[in-house]
Amino acid sequence: MFSNFLYFLIALVIYTTSDLFDTDKTFDPVYLFDGLAVSALFVLICFVSFKRLEKKSVENPYENIDHLIDTYTSRLSVIALVIFAINIYGFQLNRIFSGIVFFDAVPTFEAILFLGLFLLYLMIIWNAAYHVQKKYFSSKVSKKNFILSNLSFSLPALLPWFCLSLIADILGFLPWQPFKTFLQTPAGEICYIVLFLITIAVFGPVLIRMVWNCHPLEPGYARTRIETLCQKAGLKYSQILRWELFGGTMITAGVMGIIGRFRYILVTPALLNSLNDDELDSVMLHEIGHVQKYHMLFYLFFFLGFIACNFVFFEPIMLLLYILEPVYDLFAMIGIEKGAAHSILIISTLIGFFVLYFRFVFGFFMRNFERQADLHVYRFTPDASPLISTFYKIASFSRQSIERPNWHHYSIGQRVRFLEKCQSSPALIQAHHSYVKKMIIGYFILIMVIFGFGYSINYGVAKESFSNFIAENILFQQMDLDPENSDLYVVVGDYYYNKKNYEKAIDSYENVLRVDPENIHALNNLSWLFATCPQEEYRNREKALEYAGKALAQKREAFILDTYAEALFVNNDIPNAVNAAKEARKRSKDKKEYYDSQLQRFEKMLNP
Repeated sequence: MFSNFLYFLIALVIYTTSDLFDTDKTFDPVYLFDGLAVSALFVLICFVSFKRLEKKSVENPYENIDHLIDTYTSRLSVIALVIFAINIYGFQLNRIFSGIVFFDAVPTFEAILFLGLFLLYLMIIWNAAYHVQKKYFSSKVSKKNFILSNLSFSLPALLPWFCLSLIADILGFLPWQPFKTFLQTPAGEICYIVLFLITIAVFGPVLIRMVWNCHPLEPGYARTRIETLCQKAGLKYSQILRWELFGGTMITAGVMGIIGRFRYILVTPALLNSLNDDELDSVMLHEIGHVQKYHMLFYLFFFLGFIACNFVFFEPIMLLLYILEPVYDLFAMIGIEKGAAHSILIISTLIGFFVLYFRFVFGFFMRNFERQADLHVYRFTPDASPLISTFYKIASFSRQSIERPNWHHYSIGQRVRFLEKCQSSPALIQAHHSYVKKMIIGYFILIMVIFGFGYSINYGVAKESFSNFIAENILFQQMDLDPENSDLYVVVGDYYYNKKNYEKAIDSYENVLRVDPENIHALNNLSWLFATCPQEEYRNREKALEYAGKALAQKREAFILDTYAEALFVNNDIPNAVNAAKEARKRSKDKKEYYDSQLQRFEKMLNP
């Protein structure tokens, strides 16, 4: 079920990046029928896939195909993402509400509608899977409960985005412009996101409790035992809740909340009915371990790390992807032009980074945090047998192999064997805690280094070098595409001039003048270089005045007059330099201080 979190978040990335293909705001109604046709095909694929699986379960009633159900569900969920992307990127179904004032003013609600389309695809999968899946529940679960349980368990993945997006829409209506301007700055965005994430981390469990429809566990022996154990362990919490996940048939428990006042302990009816007292204690100690090892707080920091890296690297990665010319040549071979190919690369990179981070980085820490929580029982008892027997009961009731792999948990078999090793060699307990501590420290050091590097090339000391590197690559790519464009060679000359490679700058400007003798910018810039070059060997007073005069003959603008005044000055024609500088100041619309300083410099030489 945790995979549904990833699917929902990837669907959110797909929707929020749809503007990268924003070529036309109008909507073609034909695309609506195309979207319906593709969706109908998906329904058929789901129905046929699980019918085949159901037939296999009937033919081989003693074969456990639970792993095949998960495999089919995962593959169909990926297909659902592909179809959703086709609807958004290809058919542009999100344009259907363009021009409607309500959706333009509060775009969050439009996003909800289209994320609902992806949700519909998942519900189609769950509906098709139910007839096979129901055989593996410990008691009867209705189709409605099965679908709603999958839905409610997955929705909290979108809860932070929904609140963040809706609040942003509301802030857009505020009349206080300085505050809105601050929120649009990098510092404002960071403050807003950090404050929001802290708020949702503290108060989110209250909302999740409502989404999951959890109610307080009724007074009785089980509740009293849990309360006594929490008191003994020193755990603060708000409420113990009855969790009716899949009709309460799953043997599981959970804890959510960073702050004790908003922390909830969740237990399912199957857990209470299936475990003896010691087993129930061991499960509660496992959940208490998550709290006392600060796992939820670390998850918040891991999420912040992802957002921070995405924040500083998004624009640089977009630029780096733009200069991968060999990749665009491959796209061109299949008829995809560079603009569309660039968007495809950006989206693929975003989704790829997202999946890799959460699947492997998050997954790594989730597995090891679960192992830490398992080991927490040893703080209160030298015997982990009750927890081990609980694992075997979970495997038995769910009819799954104890070696069944899981990206966010070690398999039951692995967890059991590790507990047994720790029981015989207690030193392994502290060794694992030390290992996790080192990995967390390593993670934060690595994130700080990566964030620092990204901040440097985006906002800091390396920004200019990075920008020059990108500009150079883009410029020379454009020259390859349009070698007859003389204006590009002017830009090349400017580039070499800024790099202090004056010889190549002169060559570039002169190349422009060979094909376009009246190019104003080449004439002006070359004149300025000959008049003011810091390296004496490249100065040429006569050519400076010649080129400046040719540029001025075409257009009397402030920047050209300024260059002409400089050329006159280096040729010792001070009176005319003063006159040209006065005219430049008079014609200038900005940079008044600069033109005043130029005039004062020339006048000092006129009247020493």
